[in-house]
Amino acid sequence: MRAVIRSQYGGPEVLSVKEQTTPLPNKDEVLIRVQRTTVNRTDCGILRGRPFLIRFFSGLFKPSTSSPGTDFAGVVEQVGNMVDRFNVGDRVFGLRDAGLASQREYMTFKASDAIEQIPEDVSFNDAVASLEGAHYAYNFINKVKIDQGSKVLVNGGTGAIGSAAIQLLKNMGAQVTAVTDTNHVTALEALGPDKTIDYTKTDFTVDEIEYDFVFDAVGKSSFDPCKKLLKPTGVYISSELGPGAENFYLPVITKLKGGKRVIFPIPSNCKRSVQIMIDLLSKGVFKPLIDTVYPMTSIQDAYTYVESGQKIGNVIIDYSSH
Repeated sequence: MRAVIRSQYGGPEVLSVKEQTTPLPNKDEVLIRVQRTTVNRTDCGILRGRPFLIRFFSGLFKPSTSSPGTDFAGVVEQVGNMVDRFNVGDRVFGLRDAGLASQREYMTFKASDAIEQIPEDVSFNDAVASLEGAHYAYNFINKVKIDQGSKVLVNGGTGAIGSAAIQLLKNMGAQVTAVTDTNHVTALEALGPDKTIDYTKTDFTVDEIEYDFVFDAVGKSSFDPCKKLLKPTGVYISSELGPGAENFYLPVITKLKGGKRVIFPIPSNCKRSVQIMIDLLSKGVFKPLIDTVYPMTSIQDAYTYVESGQKIGNVIIDYSSH
C-alpha cells in the first residue's frame, strides 16, 4: 500500500508517499481501505509539532507515528475476530483529534473507538468533511448553554470549524451573525446565518448587536476587542491560544472577576461528535463546506495550501485516484 510518510517534524517538504506493508487488524480492530481524509489545522500542527504542547500527544522529539492524519472515510476490508459492530464492505468514517495516522491507503482502527457507518446516500467527501471541523465546532458550543434565540457571532464563518458551527447553531435555534471576507460572502450566506459581515469592509467588533457568545473559529481576534460585543454575562471562545497564550489564563481571571468571560474549549469525546454528525447528516440538515480535493500524490501541495490560510471549509485527500 501507499502511505504518506514523515520521519521528523517540519513543513510540507518532510512529507513523501512511499510503499508500506499493509497492516493486519488485531482481534478488536477493523482494517479500513481509506477513501478520503482531510488536511486540517490540527494536521498542520502535528506536522510541525507546534505549539510545543502538541508534542505531548504526538511525540516529544520526533513524531510517534510515521503517517499524519486525524480523520478518515473508507470501507471495511477485514474485521478482527472479536468485532461484531462492522462487516466487510461497510462504509465507515471516524476521528481521533490527537492523530491516528490515517493518511495512507489502509489503516487499522479499534471498533470501539470513534468510528461509525456512513449514513446512506452520504458521499465519502461529505462524510470526511463532517468530522474534524465539526468536532471542534461542537466543542465550542457544548461549553455554553445555547437557548432558542441566543445571539452568537462566529468569526471565520467559512473555515472548517466556523462553517460547521453556523449550521450546528442554526439547528439549535440560535440567531447567528457570521464573519468572512468579500470573496467568500456567497459561500457564507449559503450556510444560512441570519446576518453576514464582510470584515474587509466593516470592522465586526463595532457591530451594534449585543451577543450572548462570540466564537472566534479562526483565532484571529482576541477577547479585548470582542469584549464590547458581549452582553454583560456574555462569553468569548477562541480556537487559538491568543496573544501571549492569554486564552489559557483569561478563563480563570474572568471567572473570578465575574461578568464577561473567556472559556477555552478543550475538545473531548470524538465518539460523541461522530454520532451527532450521523444524526444531522441522516436528516439532511448538515452540508459540509468543501474547498479542494487533492490526489494523494499532491499531499505536499495540500498542506502548503492549508497552511497558507486561504482555504475555506475542508481540504480533502482522495486515495482512490492514482
